[in-house]
Amino acid sequence: MNGTQTGGRRHRVVIVGSGFGGLFAAKALRRAPVDVTIVARTTHHLFQPLLYQVATGILSPGEVAPATREILRRQRNVEVLLGEVTDIDLERRTITANAPLTTFTTEYDSLIVAAGAAQSYFGHDEFAEHAPGMKSIDDALELRGRIFGAFELAELETDPAAVERWMTFVVVGAGPTGVEMAGQIAELAHRTLPGEFRRIDPRKARIVLLDAADSVLGTFGEQLSAKALRQLRRLGVEVSLGTTVVGVDDAGIDLVDGNGQRSRIGCMTKIWAAGVSGSPLGARLAAAAGTETDRAGRVKVEPDCTLPGYPEVFVVGDLMALDRLPGVAQVAIQGGQHAARQIIRQVRGEPARQPFRYRDKGSMATISRFSAVATIGRLRLSGFTGWLLWLAVHLLYLVGFKNRVTAVLHWFVSFIGRGRSERTVTLQQVLARVALQQVTGAADRLVPGAGGTPSAPADTAPVAPPHQRPDAAVPGPEAARRGAPESTTG
Repeated sequence: MNGTQTGGRRHRVVIVGSGFGGLFAAKALRRAPVDVTIVARTTHHLFQPLLYQVATGILSPGEVAPATREILRRQRNVEVLLGEVTDIDLERRTITANAPLTTFTTEYDSLIVAAGAAQSYFGHDEFAEHAPGMKSIDDALELRGRIFGAFELAELETDPAAVERWMTFVVVGAGPTGVEMAGQIAELAHRTLPGEFRRIDPRKARIVLLDAADSVLGTFGEQLSAKALRQLRRLGVEVSLGTTVVGVDDAGIDLVDGNGQRSRIGCMTKIWAAGVSGSPLGARLAAAAGTETDRAGRVKVEPDCTLPGYPEVFVVGDLMALDRLPGVAQVAIQGGQHAARQIIRQVRGEPARQPFRYRDKGSMATISRFSAVATIGRLRLSGFTGWLLWLAVHLLYLVGFKNRVTAVLHWFVSFIGRGRSERTVTLQQVLARVALQQVTGAADRLVPGAGGTPSAPADTAPVAPPHQRPDAAVPGPEAARRGAPESTTG
């Protein structure tokens, strides 16, 4: 295989997803003799490790989610398309994606699938209605509305039991996301909000952190786990370990402990930070290739990150199951870069299919202002030293100079002072997710695929993206609303 294909066109690389794996793969191909197309369901690159700071009013969405086009504007061999990939035809080497008012198909010579992960409710997806996860900007804004709104509604109540429910916050999952979220809600209640209300005392808020495991931050080792637990309790967070969630409704959460004893916590705000599952695209891709997924829905790949039987298809990041690697940003970044290097070697006619070697650069999590834990090789850091390291690393990986500057300013306001710069919330933020799910579900029941759920792909020729079609072939909004058939070009 070389860079020039039949008809003089260059090697075409399609990347599914604009997260860490997809973005770093695209950047690694910037000097390669290839044409890159990124197809992603959002227009931004999400720095997911800082979503909890959006949810608790420290950072704005734009600071953790810059536009993908802006990031790659100087990389001339890349185009960015908005669309959710619903089908991959491995034999024809095409991907099909849905976008608002249109569907398009794009051909590839090499494919990098970095579609990411979704929240896992361990077989109880019904919990999601009342206990949102935190995997997207929409999730973070909904949680922001729920957290700040809970204090507002508690202020209106006259029934002490109702006030207590509104001022109880339950976080499920004691990994980094759950620990960071619980710590920030505690700081919000104890440092930011006191003095702003007349009927309630925010310092009386109850923050509960639950996990079925027997430790917090279990992957950090016993020493750092114990330090994190002590710091959480100093903040006033109740930590309940060995506890399984068995029910969630609008007014509370039902639990079973290790002895089989059932209990209930009355609370209006529940946050789910326990477990992830691979994108649904992974199951469809594995089925098409005749391979398997693991229990989390991640695709089992070859040592070089390729799909078994299809060396031109790479699966990286949270969707990749290889050597029990964790679903963290560094695995996605290094996996995307590895896939890009293998493609470059293929294009140059050099031997490829080199196995992926992950270099663990450590893990870290904040607990509160000036307190974090970090593990780098044999080095274990905690407290203020760990927090300084956390600060430096996150600044390094925030994309864009402007984002780094504004993030530092907001951190100064929140950590040195007591303020939160991003406290604007709306009712729409809180209600939109469930309402949209109801609308799309109803649309799917009436017309399969209309609500965004993929239906069986038709056996048709590839359809060019809208910007590559003749004007007559692109339906206008009115035609789409009327349900007019979409013209295509062969």
